Amino acid sequence: MSKKKRIGIVISVKSQKTINVQTQIKYQHPKYLKTLIKTKNYMAHNTDVNCQCGDIVLIEECPPKSKRKAWELKKILKKYNN
Repeated sequence: MSKKKRIGIVISVKSQKTINVQTQIKYQHPKYLKTLIKTKNYMAHNTDVNCQCGDIVLIEECPPKSKRKAWELKKILKKYNN
């Protein structure tokens, strides 16, 4: 079975070797047919410490690194420009 992948925005880099990534999922309500946006935050393992808030990244599922961290950073898709 392939590993799950998510694209999201880095919202926090305060922890050492850990980033918080926020992802958005668009879906349609089954009854009212309105398009809704659901956001979810993931903690991801970051071996390279070159991420900053606002970067768009690709994260991939991995075996648990800690109690809440079961994702790892694969690559930075777009850097944030100040």
